[in-house]
Amino acid sequence: MRSEIFVSSTLSRKQFQNILELFHESNRKLGDDRNEIKIVEFENRRLVVKSFKVPNIVNQIAYRFFRKSKAERSYLNAIYLKNNGIGTPEPVAYLEQRRAVGFYKSYYVSEYASHDFTFRELIHDDSIENKIEILESFTQFVYRMHEAQIYFLDNSPGNTLISINESGYKFYLVDLNRMKFYDIPVEDRLKNFERLSPQKWMYEIMGDKYAELAGLDEDQTIQTMWHHAEKFRQYFQNKKRLKKKFKKFI
Repeated sequence: MRSEIFVSSTLSRKQFQNILELFHESNRKLGDDRNEIKIVEFENRRLVVKSFKVPNIVNQIAYRFFRKSKAERSYLNAIYLKNNGIGTPEPVAYLEQRRAVGFYKSYYVSEYASHDFTFRELIHDDSIENKIEILESFTQFVYRMHEAQIYFLDNSPGNTLISINESGYKFYLVDLNRMKFYDIPVEDRLKNFERLSPQKWMYEIMGDKYAELAGLDEDQTIQTMWHHAEKFRQYFQNKKRLKKKFKKFI
């Protein structure tokens, strides 16, 4: 027997159950994620539903009794971002399914944010124009986030949506369950860019702009950002090699 916890600012429980039915019927998947993400159309609204996979037994206990679930954190973090003027798709609801002695599944629902491309496409798509201008605007966005004491642990290229409009560029953060909130020192701020790109020229643009905004030395800022990016890339490559070796023995 499972119990449920449901929280929403705009939906009734019945509406949420209808959305879940649409989710299970939908084949409109987003991304290639270990969790399942789909787009659904509901009452003239385009929504994104993220179904988090059932956690391992240790995390089932942790999420049941000691920690907020990924869905709850996504919802609360989205509200915090919105309240601090940081772009993210509008949070709609979350649901947790619990067992008597452990956690089972959770779902997070947000509005679909219309966008032109992601940061990942900015790296790889040569047809995108004004990349320097976009990077400078994105750096301002991250600086505002840091000033609001928000450290986005999953600040990776697939987790920033970019929209072009008449007034410039808008950025929306997704995959929100891993964040920290504290007075962020300079070293941590610059480290927060480490996952974004393998291309040094992008760090030269972002580092130069961040130094201007934060009153830092330009060369040192770029060097520090790039050092963290190279270190992260080496760690990631080593991790992939270890996984590959491990699979040979399974």
